[in-house]
Amino acid sequence: MTSNNVPAAEFHHVKKVFNAGHGNAFTALHDVSLRIAENEFFTFLGPSGCGKTTLLRILAGFEQPTSGDVKLFDKDIAHLPANKRPVNTVFQHYALFPHLTVRENVGFALKMMGRPASEITRTSNEMLELVHMEDFANRKPEQLSGGQRQRVALARALAPHPKLLLLDEPLSALDLKLRQAMRIELKMLQRETGITFVFVTHDQEEALAMSDRIAVLSQGNVQQVGTPATIYEHPANRFVADFIGQSNLLNVTVKTAVKTAGKTKATVDIDQAGSIDVDSDTPLKKGETVTLAIRPERIIFNAKATKSSIKAIVKSHIYLGNANEFILAVGQSQIIARAPQGGVRGKLSYQPGDTVRIGFEPNAIRVLRS
Repeated sequence: MTSNNVPAAEFHHVKKVFNAGHGNAFTALHDVSLRIAENEFFTFLGPSGCGKTTLLRILAGFEQPTSGDVKLFDKDIAHLPANKRPVNTVFQHYALFPHLTVRENVGFALKMMGRPASEITRTSNEMLELVHMEDFANRKPEQLSGGQRQRVALARALAPHPKLLLLDEPLSALDLKLRQAMRIELKMLQRETGITFVFVTHDQEEALAMSDRIAVLSQGNVQQVGTPATIYEHPANRFVADFIGQSNLLNVTVKTAVKTAGKTKATVDIDQAGSIDVDSDTPLKKGETVTLAIRPERIIFNAKATKSSIKAIVKSHIYLGNANEFILAVGQSQIIARAPQGGVRGKLSYQPGDTVRIGFEPNAIRVLRS
């Protein structure tokens, strides 16, 4: 990302209502405000129907906001037609022209813009080289694999040198290994071109692997914006903790709470399994019920008997190749613990019915209210 203080894109209190004024009106976005930095790989992440594609379509000009402002590089574009915006979009289905060659597909937008033939040829070749498709320039789309068509669609979108490239779930039609390879290529491509990428996906792993920052959406609201590490390690609420990766969510009761140095040190009861000490970024009160979010890989086996460890009973063991996963009973609740293969975190030959003492890595427990 650059140090430019002018963001590439801004949403100010954007609301979108479909079929407004009718009985079947539906609010897709509620008061969304976001800033996307120039040269950033920014991702809208959330489940189906959360509003992420609507947000992207508003940025592209395919939808108009019901209220609120949208800016590109500090210019109000809320009512600017799609073809007047310095953006290009890559869709899930690549929409290549079947009767044109790969080179002709890439140069199509430039041709429509009236660019000279020599410029079209030069730019098309440069874009094909950028996505490693120069050897396929004279083929038709039907002669390409899914991954190759994806690269051509990217080259075509990049050819006019847009300031923003919008990507609407472009990897969802690819198989797992190809998706993983394309993640790396997309991130490298964004860095090489310096173009701001705005990416839409429901795949958490995809978002974590590629993004500079992520906006997590649910039911038309932004739940949290942050770097992948912040989103994963410090979820803002129960939805984010549950949606991003895998989390154990335990409802607990606060026994004691003391404010100190901007934090609250508390002791909480874990559902008939005992009590542990936790630190919370938000104030807690004795007697209130809160949620603990704990990642499976942050649980330690064979922990010492301290105020930060509890007993659990092994319910089942799942072998994952590079790791071992255990289902543990903690009081009346169940949690998942994951340990790397090779016994790094202690004895791994637990059997159903075994009692183990588990602890938690430093800062592993996140206290959530909602």
